[in-house]
Amino acid sequence: MTETAAAIQTREAPAFPADRTCPYQLPETYRQLRDAPDALNAVTLFDGRRAWVVTRHETARKLLADPRLSSDRTRDEFPATSPRFQAIREVRPAFIGLDPPEHGPRRRMTISEFTVKRIKGMRPDVERIVHGFLDRMLAEGPPADLVSQFALPVPSMVICELLGVPYADHDFFQDASRRLVQATDAAGAIAARDDFQHYLDGLITTMQAKPGPGLLNNLVTRQLAAGEIDREELISTALLLLVAGHETTASMTSLSVITLLEHPDQHAALRADPTLLPGAVEELLRYLAIADIAGGRVATADIEIDGQLIRAGEGVIVTNSIANRDSSVFENPDVFDVHRSARHHLSFGYGVHQCLGQNLARLELEVILTALFERIPTLRLAVPVDRLTLRPGTTIQGVNELPVTW
Repeated sequence: MTETAAAIQTREAPAFPADRTCPYQLPETYRQLRDAPDALNAVTLFDGRRAWVVTRHETARKLLADPRLSSDRTRDEFPATSPRFQAIREVRPAFIGLDPPEHGPRRRMTISEFTVKRIKGMRPDVERIVHGFLDRMLAEGPPADLVSQFALPVPSMVICELLGVPYADHDFFQDASRRLVQATDAAGAIAARDDFQHYLDGLITTMQAKPGPGLLNNLVTRQLAAGEIDREELISTALLLLVAGHETTASMTSLSVITLLEHPDQHAALRADPTLLPGAVEELLRYLAIADIAGGRVATADIEIDGQLIRAGEGVIVTNSIANRDSSVFENPDVFDVHRSARHHLSFGYGVHQCLGQNLARLELEVILTALFERIPTLRLAVPVDRLTLRPGTTIQGVNELPVTW
């Protein structure tokens, strides 16, 4: 029997998103949603509106590839998961917020810098950057904050070199990025967004006067100059690439270190057999799934799937952390296992909006984890894991500080 739109308004719908109490395990609410018999379950968003959360891996893949689900966050019905999201939803979106056919040409403007071949060629530069920050951290000695001294500056410098953004500005854009993605109210989000847009507008002007290397310079001197993209959209694209290019990898680095240190048997297996590393990175991506709220969509037509009916105008959220714990796809899904084949996880999404930077993220994590534990084999947490302050469920999962020693 197909569940109707009316049913979503009457059935129990827990608050969403939920905060984690452990860096690498699902919140209890998400466990209950995962273990429910249905592939879609109703949740209540911060503003009282209802939306569907997708909990099954195969259902998630089908819906992420369904053209009847829109990624356009400017639509009134799009499921806003926080006041921050609501405050900036009317900003003209980058390609990630566009639907086909507009999405394809915009994405292709940037994709040349993220191909497998291009990213493989970046390995020496990533290794240089990683070891440079490790040199500094080791020189300063323990204890250290792994976030501020290593996990955050490494991907910041990598994305700066790829885009052509001056790393000298990293204090500003890291602060603006943090304020933007972690804002707890509309005013804070708008202020951070405005600061970021003003900075990027000035940077584009500088690049127009004095072009240099990097993807952003190419977009300025080619697509912007040719009228293929306007300034407002270029600023949105630059903001997306700069923020996503360092925030996500920084969070994955910190949580990966926590997870490995808290699972010494798996860490030992990885140290004993370094060939496991690529697979271990995929398992970490599956297990941690830091972008819980990235899979928002809105239905543009009725969709019947797995015995349930999504009505046009209803919000749908593919929550990667839940779909990645589907026991029909991943045996013992709550267990971290570096021997697992986890490549088909959904942490980078699926379909036309699959993460543009996934090849870069994989490379960075491989280089980071190899170098970190080779050079600091006695690395350990300086505080118990239950004393770490975790970010709320409304933002990218992670920690803002990670005290370590050796």
